Amino acid sequence: MSDSPVRSGDSTPSTAGSDYTRRLARLEQSGIKRLLPTQAPYRWNLRRLRLGRVLDIGCGLGRNLLNCGPESVGVDHNPHSVRTCRERGLTAYTTEELAAAPDCGPGSFDSLLASHVLEHVDEDTAASILEQYLPLVKPGGTIVLITPQELGFRSDATHIRWVGFDELRGHADRAGVAVRRTYSFPFPRPMGKVFPYNEFVLVGTVPA
Repeated sequence: MSDSPVRSGDSTPSTAGSDYTRRLARLEQSGIKRLLPTQAPYRWNLRRLRLGRVLDIGCGLGRNLLNCGPESVGVDHNPHSVRTCRERGLTAYTTEELAAAPDCGPGSFDSLLASHVLEHVDEDTAASILEQYLPLVKPGGTIVLITPQELGFRSDATHIRWVGFDELRGHADRAGVAVRRTYSFPFPRPMGKVFPYNEFVLVGTVPA
């Protein structure tokens, strides 16, 4: 792993409980985020990809889901976060609920989005997540994988694994996804060491 930050310690907080949902809510309202439109570049980045109906896995409180196309759906293993999404008027399910949800069968989505998900799980679990949800995307649809760069990775104790460009390509290859492009956003790659919200982005095509 190139430039892989090292995290010490064996205990990793859970992302499945109410504490994590409250943490996400606090971060949404913290400092500069209340004063400036800090999400504007990220909204633009999603919209320019023209993703259509999106399955947003690991949707959290719905920050990205709010900016996805009509009838998009979020899924998260944290029921407290799913509840918050619903309170915001979004369609979101727990992992178990999605399996029985109407209009969420194979090939029912144009795109799959996994933003700030893969760094929370080990490599095999990440591969299993993609294997589970990719069939819900129509053949030839789009997959977008987003992970934090150095400073962002270190900012969250629930991040357990560095996932840079090489690792993202590895996941795409393992899933049979054809990579269209990878890029650093919103700033060039070196900014990841000093700006906590710089991201790795991979855009690919779901196999037919």
